[in-house]
Parts: sequence; structure tokens; C-alpha cells
Amino acid sequence: MSRQPRIEFPTPVFITESDQLAALCARLAEEPFVTIDTEFIRERTYWPELCVVQLGGVNDVAVIDAQAEGMDMAPLGALLANDRVTKVFHAARQDVEIFLLMFGATPVPIFDTQIAAMVAGFGDQVGYDALVSALTGTQIDKSHRFSDWSARPLSASQLAYAAADVTHLRIVYQKLLSRLEREDRGDWVQEEMAALTEPSLYRTDPETMWQRLKLRPSNRRQAGLLRAIAAWREREAQRVNIPRGRLLKDEAIPEIAALAPEDAEALTRARGITRGFAEGKSGVSLLAAIAAAKSLPDDALPEIAPRGDRDGPRPSPALVALLRVLLAAKSEEHGVAPRLLASSDDLDRLATEAEPAVPATQGWRRRMFGEDAMALRDGRVALATRGKRIRLIHLDAEAPAPEAEAEA
Repeated sequence: MSRQPRIEFPTPVFITESDQLAALCARLAEEPFVTIDTEFIRERTYWPELCVVQLGGVNDVAVIDAQAEGMDMAPLGALLANDRVTKVFHAARQDVEIFLLMFGATPVPIFDTQIAAMVAGFGDQVGYDALVSALTGTQIDKSHRFSDWSARPLSASQLAYAAADVTHLRIVYQKLLSRLEREDRGDWVQEEMAALTEPSLYRTDPETMWQRLKLRPSNRRQAGLLRAIAAWREREAQRVNIPRGRLLKDEAIPEIAALAPEDAEALTRARGITRGFAEGKSGVSLLAAIAAAKSLPDDALPEIAPRGDRDGPRPSPALVALLRVLLAAKSEEHGVAPRLLASSDDLDRLATEAEPAVPATQGWRRRMFGEDAMALRDGRVALATRGKRIRLIHLDAEAPAPEAEAEA
């Protein structure tokens, strides 16, 4: 295999002054796109603690010290809001969440190379280093992946590592964009990118957090307690800025709801609840949330389905398995990651609902997979093999759909 030509990138600059950042952002605002990454820590906090921001342009590669004393990050906010400059990320969600918290808005427009790679046939959630290797032949040094980015000073090797995350990203972006345009898949990616700019994607509603725990309350009153305790945990974790699981473990929520404590002494009977916690500010506010939930009128309590219908009709495992075979065949045929075509929930609902309102039945996904999935479910088509390929047979005409063939 021929060696890839060496790519020369601008020398990285470490920015610690506000005027340096303002000048950099002014230059980057004149470019069609800028590559962006962040380094942050979150192990001990609810909110991510931003440490550095990396920006890459044609003539600039910069690592910005977001924790430098007196650093004014407003020029970065203006650049992220500039709709004439595309912001290129890899696996953007955590980065976008940080910028939403900092500036009150998501960057626009966004291009996520991880999502684009899924559309371009690189598989589910491909990592940055694997994508760089596949598209440029370069191996990324990931030795500082778990660095403490809040410690100062940063080493030369840390700065080089951080800069690499936005230099190679320019080449990856351009190659992916060229491939998507060549295969006429630009519109597919735009649908996904537009969803990344929706602020609600990054904001949790404390009142719905109990539903994520997949608990099965026996009555609405118990559901009201579960909702109140989970909502309290979310708000309190935000207030004291610690991870929700460190404040109160998931398994403690149904136990506390079952106890329905009225005082600190009763609250300490729950496993993991210390007397100090129960008698402190957090314990007092938790008991207040429980008391408020107890006093709710019946019509203010969460609705729950009868036990037999709690999750609706259960899909046939065999039918879901058959839909998965079709999904794998369609994914291979079109070079699109299966996860991007349909989720497990999409398949379950396709197996039980006539016309489910899920992504797999909308837009390009419907044309590529959804229509045939519903036809397979309804018995209008069947799956067969031809050598090592899977094909669809229309049962009314007993003729294969040639565009549906894929390697088995």
C-alpha cells in the first residue's frame, strides 16, 4: 500500500488572553467552516467543567485555555452563533451541551462527522481515531485521553494531543462531505444535523426523570412519589453540582417511595441514607418534596397503564428478529449504519403498530427501510436468499425487488 503524503498543519497556539481569542475568532469568522473540540471533566460534578477549547482553521490551530484568569469567551460565542460558518465536530453532543450552558444557544450550523460517517457506511458510532485512520491513513495518539485537563500547566504533549483533534478533522470533514455529495446523501445528513441544534435535546425535565428508571408503580399515588423523588434528585444534583448517582442511587428511589418517610428518622431507614444527609439541607428538602407529593389531589398524579397493558401490546420476538434481518440487509445494501436506519424501539413498534410515528417511517428512512419493513410485517413480501445475498420477494407478483438485494 502506498504511503499517504504527509499533511502539514499550522503550528498550534495556546491562547490564554482575551484579545488573542478575539483576534482568532475574527479570522475564523471569514472561513466557510471551523473544526471544534473540547476537553472537560465531569466525574465529580453534575455540570461539565470546561477546561480547553480547540479550534481549527486553514491558517490557525489553537488550544484555548477556558480557565485562564480573566478570559472573556464572548468572541467564541459570537463565532458559534455565526450562521455563515459551519461548525464541524466529531460526536458533537457533549460539546454542544457545554456551549449551550455557556452561551444559552447551540452552535449553528453543525456538522457531526460521526453521524456523517454512519450515513457514509463507516458503521455505528465510529471513533475519531478510527475515522482519521480510515480516511487519512494517520494514526492518532490517544495517550492523553484520560488526562486531567483542569491541571495547569498543560504539557507540550497534551497541547499536541488537543490540537490533533481539530487538525485531522478538517481532512475528515472534507472527505466525508465529498463522499456524501457524490452519493447524493447530503439531505439525509442535514436532517440529523438540524436535530443537534435543538436545545431541548440537551435539557432534562426533572418531572420526567422517573420514567427513565423503568419502574413499575402499582398505583398512581406511588407513581407520584417516584416522580417527586426523582425530580428532587435532579434539581438537588444541579444545585449542589454533583452527579445524580452520587447524591442518591437509582435503587434508593423506589425504596424511599415505598417508605414514604415523614421525618428524618424514617428517612434513615432507607439503605444508603445517613443521618447527616437526612437531617441536613438535602434531607429536609427531600422530605418536603415527599410531603408535597402526598398532598397532591388524585387528578394531579401521573397516569399509569393497567399492568396488562403497561407497555402496550408485546411484539413477537420472531417478527422483530425478522425485521432485524431486513434491517441488516438494507444497511449493507446502502452502506448506512443500522442504528441510523432504525432503533430497537422502531422495530418493536413496527411489529405492533400499523403506521407507527417513528423515525424509520419518515423521510429517507421510510424509502430505504420503513416501507419494506411494513410490507414484510404485513405478509406482502418475504425474505429469501440467493447465494450469499438476501432478497425481497413480492408475494403478489412472486418477483424479487432487485434494489433490496444485499450480501447475507
